[in-house]
Amino acid sequence: MVFMLWRSRQKAQLRPDPVAPQRPNRRKLSLQPPMLRARPSSPLEKANQPMIRNTFAVRMSAVAVAATLLLPLAADAQNITQVNGKSVPKSRVELLLQQAQRAGQQVTPEMQAMAKDEVVRREIFAQEAEKRGIAAQADYKAQMELARQSILIRELFEDFKKKNPITDAEAKAEYDKFKAQSTGTEYRARHILVEAEDEAKALIAQIKGGAKFEDLAKAKSKDPGSGANGGDLDFAKPESYVPEFGAAMSKLKKGEMTETPVKSQFGWHIIMLEDTREAQFPEFASVKPQIQQRLSQTKLQKFQDDMRKAAKTDYKFAP
Repeated sequence: MVFMLWRSRQKAQLRPDPVAPQRPNRRKLSLQPPMLRARPSSPLEKANQPMIRNTFAVRMSAVAVAATLLLPLAADAQNITQVNGKSVPKSRVELLLQQAQRAGQQVTPEMQAMAKDEVVRREIFAQEAEKRGIAAQADYKAQMELARQSILIRELFEDFKKKNPITDAEAKAEYDKFKAQSTGTEYRARHILVEAEDEAKALIAQIKGGAKFEDLAKAKSKDPGSGANGGDLDFAKPESYVPEFGAAMSKLKKGEMTETPVKSQFGWHIIMLEDTREAQFPEFASVKPQIQQRLSQTKLQKFQDDMRKAAKTDYKFAP
C-alpha cells in the first residue's frame, strides 16, 4: 500500500502542469565520467563500503611507506658520498668535467675518477676552512668577490658566443678575402746568417769554390730555425721577410746566390734561390675552424669595446 502511494506521488510529480507552458525536456550534461557519477547503492554495496575504504587506506599507506623508503635511495643516486654527514652532489663532478671539455680536454674514465676524487677532497678542505672561520675573514671575502666577477664575466662571454655564432657564409667571405690577398709568386730560398760582413764574404768564396751551401748553413748560420735544415726557408712570399731580404731574394733566378752579403737588422745574409711557384692557398674546409675562431674573437672584442664605450664612467683607460 505504501509502495502504491509512493508510485502515485511520483507519477503526479512527473505529470506536466496543464497551466505551465511546455518546455522541451533538456537533459543536463554531466562532466563526470560514467563510472564516477552518483548512482543508488544496493544493500550489498552499502555493506561493503567500510571494507573498500579500509582497503584503499591500506594501499595508500603502503605507497607512502614505499615512497619514504625510496627517498634516501633517490638522494644517494644524486650524490657521490657524504663527508661528515654532508652530501657531495654528483653535479659538482659534472661541472668539473664540463670545464675540462671547454678547455679542449677529452673526458676519459680516468679523468672522471680524478674529478670525483677532487670534488670529495674539496669538500673535506672546505669544511675544515669553515670550522676555522676562514669564510668570515676580509681577505677571503675580497677574493670571493673577484671570483664571482670572473665567473660572471666568463659566462657572459660564453653566452654571447652561443647567441652570436660564426656562420659558414661569414667564414667563407673571410676566406675569400685572404685568398685574394695571397696571389702572386712564392719563393723557396736558403740562407746563411752571420754577424760580420767579412765572415759572410768568406763563406761566399767557399761556396763558389765548391763547398755545399747546406753544409755551411748547418755549421755557420746563426739562425736556429733554418740552420739545422741547411738554411731551408720553404716557400714564402717576399713580403713575409724583412724588406732587405725580400728584395734581394726576389731578384734572384733559380739556382742563383747573392754575390754580396745582404745586411738586415739580424746580421748579414747569404741567400740562394732554389725554386718559385704561384702562391698556393689551403682549401676552405681545412682552415674553416681557425677562421671561425678568429672571427669569433673579433666579434667578442667588439662586444667588449661597445660595453666599455656605453658605460658611464670618468675613468680613462690606457691606450
